[in-house]
Amino acid sequence: MHTIPPVSTALMNIGIPHEIFVHQEPPKTLEQAAIERGQRPEQIIRSILFRISEDDYVMVLMAGPGQIQWKALRKKLGVSRITMASREEIKEVTGYKIGAVAPFGLHQPFRVLVDQSVAKESIISMGSGIVGTAIILESRDLLRALGHPETGSFGVNKPN
Repeated sequence: MHTIPPVSTALMNIGIPHEIFVHQEPPKTLEQAAIERGQRPEQIIRSILFRISEDDYVMVLMAGPGQIQWKALRKKLGVSRITMASREEIKEVTGYKIGAVAPFGLHQPFRVLVDQSVAKESIISMGSGIVGTAIILESRDLLRALGHPETGSFGVNKPN
């Protein structure tokens, strides 16, 4: 019997249908995670936390192997400087370890931006709050759960 992940609890509380997927061991790469979930890397949504200032953070949801376009993100945020949050900051701010981060059930609320890549796939997966466990759901349900999130183009896809 597995523990119900905090992200699953948060989604259940707002009526968002989803499945819980438990890996036999935490995957070491995005590609490994995708294969084990029966997905392609583009279907895995990464929740990336950035620090804008001392106590101001923003999370960007990005599909698969896409890389953040720092200039586009700074422009959207109206700031000249941002940094990726450290491992310690991620745990402190979200309550989750790297590999389990998602925009639900967080320790504190903050701005969430959704890259346009997130909606390109109908079925996606994301962190559950527990390392080695994922949430699988429809991208439209993710967007509905976020409640009219800010969207934009914040990434560059890596060439194959």
